Amino acid sequence: MKVIEEQPEKLVLEITGESHTICNILRKRLMDYDEVDAAAYDITHPLIGQPEFEIRSSNPRKSMTNAAKEVKEEALSFKDALIKGFEE
Repeated sequence: MKVIEEQPEKLVLEITGESHTICNILRKRLMDYDEVDAAAYDITHPLIGQPEFEIRSSNPRKSMTNAAKEVKEEALSFKDALIKGFEE
């Protein structure tokens, strides 16, 4: 991940090696937060483009960190449930 632009209420990141999948999950989670005014991303080239993610919030770095932690916890919980389901 690379910070492209950072201002008090705006953060633009390049999320190297990721696709629409993780970007959509993060965008949706961020938009659930009251303090987030906008969360969007763009992939300029469908084959070689890297996602550029923009967050507008009272504290965009904190909002992105919290969203990433929550998404990670959800993914691990899903993984555990899936493994448990296959074991039964």
